[in-house]
Amino acid sequence: MTKAIIIDDEPLARGIVKEYLSNHTDMEVVMECGDGFEGIKAIQQHQPDLIFLDIQMPKINGFEMLELIDKPPAVVFTTAFEEYAIKAFESHAIDYLLKPFSKDRFEKAIQKWRQQSRQEREEATQSLINNPTINPSQQNRVVVKDNGKIRIIPVSQIQYLEAADDYVKIHTADGIFLKNKTMGYFEEALEAQNFIRIHRSYIINVQLITRIDPYEKENHLAILSIGAKLPVSKAGYAKLKQVLGI
Repeated sequence: MTKAIIIDDEPLARGIVKEYLSNHTDMEVVMECGDGFEGIKAIQQHQPDLIFLDIQMPKINGFEMLELIDKPPAVVFTTAFEEYAIKAFESHAIDYLLKPFSKDRFEKAIQKWRQQSRQEREEATQSLINNPTINPSQQNRVVVKDNGKIRIIPVSQIQYLEAADDYVKIHTADGIFLKNKTMGYFEEALEAQNFIRIHRSYIINVQLITRIDPYEKENHLAILSIGAKLPVSKAGYAKLKQVLGI
């Protein structure tokens, strides 16, 4: 039996998906969730084969929810916002249902899911999650796990980012938090005028720079108002000069 979970803050939308799924006797809806927090708990508990996931939800959106799951299941997105859908989902072999959707369109999504192998589903989902342009909230906030709890960090509170193997350390006044992303991801996702990659291991909040000191050959040190002294590569210094107008 295929296990499915419906995650949508609109009861009517959840009801429609559940009604359409009732025609598939080999599929069982094991849980309905009204937000991303409930969705994470349900996925961890039931380990579903497929989720129907709304994008725009209170608390955290659908993309942010997927980022917090170690091995996300196959996804069919449901959304009322066409700008999130067409190009991004199709380019990553992920299907989506643009609300309001018909039963025929729903059946096509199910058929597409059935035709994909497990590996294809996993790769498609992971590829979408790792696309820094798909999540419109990324420029405003970062969602992380913190000792089993979910923390939402406004981008304005980020002091600097530091590479840490397969993770990125997010330095804030409240502490350091780990995110399973790459520096390249954040370099593309964050607003370029406010966050600059000064070194292969560091991205800094430009607003915190107090001075830039020479340091060994063509390298420099960025001195931040919080007291941090971070290395600036030759390429990073060129970016800083351009943004700061020096």
